[in-house]
This record gives sequence, structure tokens and C-alpha cells, in this order.
Amino acid sequence: MMMVLLAGSFTVTNAKAQAGKLPPFRMMQANGKIFRAEDLPIEKPIILIYFSPECGHCDKLMKELVKRTQELKKASIAMVTYLPVEKVLEFEKTYSLKKYSNIYAGTEGNSFFLRNYYKLTEMPFAALYSKKGDFIKSYYKDIDLKDLSSRLNKLN
Repeated sequence: MMMVLLAGSFTVTNAKAQAGKLPPFRMMQANGKIFRAEDLPIEKPIILIYFSPECGHCDKLMKELVKRTQELKKASIAMVTYLPVEKVLEFEKTYSLKKYSNIYAGTEGNSFFLRNYYKLTEMPFAALYSKKGDFIKSYYKDIDLKDLSSRLNKLN
């Protein structure tokens, strides 16, 4: 029932998406709360990651990302999947995401707003945005966290 409500809220949101800006996504977190793009802390760069908890490349990315949390701490990291909220909870536990105050994980459910917005066919996907929400760079499948971290650190 919650997923239907979540999916229904994307019709209006999709119309407000601006090219070159952070898309106005919504996701349900493991705690059942809806988290929106506008809930991200103001004036921090944003890393948006689209992933699947069941994806080998995503697992590899997360193992590397957890090792680099210090390098990425100046950014807000939004991690979005399409799988059920139970999978998000398992994922959060597997990588102890609760201890990272700058990581927000959730599911967009079957709305596929972000999946369609970025025309994704493979995962993981990551996009870096400035603190004003301006698009900087996107990464597909094999995400180069060294490059992403370097670009992040060049942002004011």
C-alpha cells in the first residue's frame, strides 16, 4: 500500500525535473519515512547512487565506498534502489550505514522515476552534483571512486 502511494506521488514530481539539476526524487527509507531530494542538507555537494542490493557491481562499489567514507564525508550521499524496503533494511545492516550521517538509503519502489530519468539499464550508477544541485558528472557500472572523490574535493 505504501509503495502505491509513493509511486503515485511521482506524477507531479516528474514534471518539475530540470535538465542539469538534481532530479526531485522521493524514496521510502527502511524506517518507513518518505525522504525527498529537498530533504538533503543544504549547501553540501550531492552524490546520488542508483543501485541494487542484489548486484555484484553494487556490492563491490559499497565495499570501496565504505573504505572511502572519510574522503566522501563532505557530500550528502543518496542511495536509491527500486527493490522493496526490506532489501534496503538488509543493505543498511550489511554495510552499517546507520553510522554514516551523510548517507541516506531508500527505495523509489515501482515508480522507476530515477531509473527512467537517467535511462538506466545497468547498475550501479552515480551522479555528482554541486551544493547548488548542478550536475557535474555521471558514472556508469564501474564507478571510479577515486575520480569522484577528486571531483568532489574540487567543489567549493
